[in-house]
Amino acid sequence: MTTTSEISISRVFDAPRELVYRAFVDPDQLCQWFGPEGFSVPYESVQIDARAGGFQRLVMVSDDDPTVRSAVDATFTEVVENELLVGHEDVEGIPGTTGTVRFRVRMEFHDEPDGKTRLELRQGPFDESMGSDTIKGWESSFTKLDSLLRRSL
Repeated sequence: MTTTSEISISRVFDAPRELVYRAFVDPDQLCQWFGPEGFSVPYESVQIDARAGGFQRLVMVSDDDPTVRSAVDATFTEVVENELLVGHEDVEGIPGTTGTVRFRVRMEFHDEPDGKTRLELRQGPFDESMGSDTIKGWESSFTKLDSLLRRSL
């Protein structure tokens, strides 16, 4: 894989920062929204210890073909509750790759007017094609997260 860049996504959610942050660190919530459309995360695959030196582990499974799976094993290097998650992810099962691929990830949660939250996400390195696919995957996941947050308010 020729690496070229990291992706950057800014997204505003119509929910308070604490609720948005919690959706990333609560296994009950994460399994309801994480992964692009067409993929699910079985609850029993999710383990989270949201602290510096902690982890986030899960498996994304294709709804159409359950043999298609991507295991994500993230390690947090910085955690500020309701504000920041930083670390790296080791991902297996990415189409077009072999073995484990490592990405850096940084998620900042910012208050916005009217009780909304802006998430600033940076992740990489990626080659151009994988970066584009990853952005589409996050956008699809965030659409599912929007639905979950509406039900939580």
